[in-house]
Amino acid sequence: MSPRVDDALGKAPKAATFASDVPAPRGNYRWVYLWQWPIRAMHWAAAVCIVVLAVTGFMIGRPWFITSGEASSHYYIGFARLVHFIAAGVLVATALVRFYWMFAGNQFERLKALFPVRGRDWANLWKMVKYYLMIDTEGVPHYLGHNPLQQLSYTGVYLVAAIMVTTGFAMYGQSNPHGFIWTLFHWVPNVVGGLQYVRSIHHVATWVFLIFIPIHVYLALRAEVIERTGTISSIVSGGRFVPKDEDFVDD
Repeated sequence: MSPRVDDALGKAPKAATFASDVPAPRGNYRWVYLWQWPIRAMHWAAAVCIVVLAVTGFMIGRPWFITSGEASSHYYIGFARLVHFIAAGVLVATALVRFYWMFAGNQFERLKALFPVRGRDWANLWKMVKYYLMIDTEGVPHYLGHNPLQQLSYTGVYLVAAIMVTTGFAMYGQSNPHGFIWTLFHWVPNVVGGLQYVRSIHHVATWVFLIFIPIHVYLALRAEVIERTGTISSIVSGGRFVPKDEDFVDD
């Protein structure tokens, strides 16, 4: 039975599971501006950098397309390293922008909205987990910005990114033992037990990103198509339409 027929009979419509089950949007909406242009720019720049870093990183670790001779005899590796280091520099620049906007941004971009530091967010975290697992879709808290599960996952991603940058610059700095970068990161191999462990940690952290990316894309598409929250639209335009009569935790 369709949601419209259910409404006519006075029955509550069933929770939507698939896009085909979602009724057409209706009602009064308001526009909410969430993400300012620096946040949107750094998001897409960081996304491109992560993909480039992953591809060139695997090329450096296991040189592709080299069928003869030593890898050191081909400038193919030199070019891959150059692109890898440029992408790493841009990624660090996006991190600096994000750090600044934790204090200069609007209420949805600041530190409290990005990390689960408030008691209400921890209380709603389990509700969000059950909602995404489709265990309980009733009474889920609504957020205009990041919900608690997103806050926690992004916190983890930022920590992994910090590990990637630290181990990456530690490996980069060894090429010039008297250089500025090695001076800053020479302590890393001593802490983890040697440069080989630094490389292993860097490699494992890469796979954390590769696992996170499809999950992130899936949840964003799910929110856009099924929940109609405008998640993808907002990171392009900066905002989204929401029902005027709907209450949001972070409004």
